[in-house]
Amino acid sequence: MKLISVITIMCMSFFMTTSDEKEIIESITKIDTCKFEGKNLYGKIKLVENQYDADIKVKIVNAFPDLKVKFVENFADECGEWQIVENNEDLKVYITENFPDIKIQPVNSFPGLPN
Repeated sequence: MKLISVITIMCMSFFMTTSDEKEIIESITKIDTCKFEGKNLYGKIKLVENQYDADIKVKIVNAFPDLKVKFVENFADECGEWQIVENNEDLKVYITENFPDIKIQPVNSFPGLPN
């Protein structure tokens, strides 16, 4: 998958500006670094009811996730660890069935990026 992405970027680089290249590279690697649009995908998470209030829209799946999430009571400081809070959140999340930004799978162990 990454090889195809690299080849695509190389082919398209002949026709794009530097800002276009940067945007494509960021969109491909956004989940590889446990970040989405500059926001960490771990920490204190507030679930919101309005998609326009959210930093990210997620769909909960049972297989083939973009991120495996473990819900913790405190110290959510590693990739995929989410502590649900009402205030002082690091990330606002809207759960949706349609057009998610990423797909998550709840797990009891080994959170983070899938292998």
